[in-house]
Amino acid sequence: MPSPATLLPVPAAPAAAWSTLEVAQVRDKSRLVTCHNQQPLKVFNPAAPTTACHVVLSSYGGGMVAGDVIRLRIRGHAHTRTVVSTQASTKIFRSIDGSQAEQHTVGELGEQALAVVFPDPVVLQAESRYRQLQEWQLHPTSLLLLVDWFHSGRMDQGERFAFTALHSELRVRVAGRLLVLDRFAFAPEEHIATSPANFADYQTFFSAFLVGSPNDARFRHLAEVLERQKMPGSTGPHFRISSQPYVVSVAKARENVWVLRAAARSRLELQPLCDQLLEALGHEELLGYNPLKRKY
Repeated sequence: MPSPATLLPVPAAPAAAWSTLEVAQVRDKSRLVTCHNQQPLKVFNPAAPTTACHVVLSSYGGGMVAGDVIRLRIRGHAHTRTVVSTQASTKIFRSIDGSQAEQHTVGELGEQALAVVFPDPVVLQAESRYRQLQEWQLHPTSLLLLVDWFHSGRMDQGERFAFTALHSELRVRVAGRLLVLDRFAFAPEEHIATSPANFADYQTFFSAFLVGSPNDARFRHLAEVLERQKMPGSTGPHFRISSQPYVVSVAKARENVWVLRAAARSRLELQPLCDQLLEALGHEELLGYNPLKRKY
């Protein structure tokens, strides 16, 4: 037998390659000037009716299987307007060997740049494991509206919190200073998902983060739209949150950060909320149109 000194080391698994999207101003229009995508990610660039740039993310099979890793870098140069959406809901398929699906997004916005990230929900199927990390670096004059949305399972099939593990983390820095750190992890086997302390009977969960400058008219406009989504006050001593088809919480976390949280029993119940936010993006100082109007 060969001595230990002659045994060759087992090579480490190669790190997942990064997909890259870069948007720049070309003849006064925001254009996708770099598009390099690695499997399983697919990227589409439909024409926008305004000067904004629309990027649609998709994947083979409409979702991610255990072991899939997506790493994506997004850069919006100065004065660009970019919207990132998904072709459909991102399905996270079950894990048969304990491995997980992962997605890591790193974004950077230049001076006066605008980015809207408005994906469809992540659908956590039975026995699935999913981990996502989003990191954004903003110029003090740039503006970010980011949506994070997940379903408890395939609701139309009665699937509910049958997934194994979910971990989500968002970090947003402005001029290098960390302003938003949002972490969420849940394992249904370790917690009672339907407890009032957790999700009660709600099954879809929507978060929106707005980060920008209070001196920016675009930021103030979107902040006003978010604030209008607050639930009306109690209707009396017998008012119960659990009796509502959906619930919404809106908070001004910092002078330049607003956070909206919503939960509902179905996606349809949250559509009016989505419509309000998407309609606000039609303002000429923002995207100038509703990027998902034809979709919904």
